[in-house]
Amino acid sequence: MSTPISTAAVLGAGTMGHGIAHVAAASGMKVVLFDIDQSAADRGLASIQKNLEKGVARNKISEEAKTQALANLSTSTNLEEAVGSAQLVVEAAPERLELKQSIFKQIDSFAPNDAIFGTNTSSLSITKIASVCTHPERVLGMHFFNPPHILKLLELIKTEHTSDEALAKAKAIGEQMGRDLIVINDSPGFATSRLGLIIGLEAMRMLQEGVGTAEDIDRAMELGYRHPMGPLRLTDLVGLDVRLDIAEYLHRELGGDRFDPPKVLRELVEAGKLGKKSGQGFYKWD
Repeated sequence: MSTPISTAAVLGAGTMGHGIAHVAAASGMKVVLFDIDQSAADRGLASIQKNLEKGVARNKISEEAKTQALANLSTSTNLEEAVGSAQLVVEAAPERLELKQSIFKQIDSFAPNDAIFGTNTSSLSITKIASVCTHPERVLGMHFFNPPHILKLLELIKTEHTSDEALAKAKAIGEQMGRDLIVINDSPGFATSRLGLIIGLEAMRMLQEGVGTAEDIDRAMELGYRHPMGPLRLTDLVGLDVRLDIAEYLHRELGGDRFDPPKVLRELVEAGKLGKKSGQGFYKWD
């Protein structure tokens, strides 16, 4: 049994970042939630507290566990300070390769030499992200799912440079966090984004062609294949703009027509209808 990780830094306090920080803190780690904007970090911390309180109200966790998780959390806007003593660094910045490379180049010089670096990217090349590091063998994908405190899957993505030691540590970290693990080789879209997106894009084409309503297309997957949520509603939660970016990336990387974004997706994004976060996508949201 590996020694539990005691210190972690999560970079980016958005939806995924604060969710990953929540899971890490609940597993016993002292966690620094970093963001360049202190107000964003504060909102992330407030969201964690709200979700922990919901857990208590639903008898999912104890009051003591909530209190301890919150005590394990702090925020920072200083990257060097945030990662300086971290045994685990998880980057959860927006899906832009150049941004992620810039972050990894900095943490490569700031973090301890034995720290594990994970990126929560859902589709970008882990190999390219790691290429800016002096020790790419300690870098791998750590793809959590939204919301991380509820969905237990952790997709670990290894490159040809990822060491066996780093992968073993990442597996132990995942187990410490109570995750269900899969290990995938670095390739565009990995397993989950590639499979999930292909269903989502086909559902959009069916809607565009008038095969059925969004509700009935979603119910086909929910009731016929036991998906907890239909692909169009899921797209609304993920963000239509996010799914468009991933589709365009996979279309470029893999070729063919499989990931060519449907017209309806492009039109909705151009109209600012991005899903739940904008109030409308394939559904209307309050």
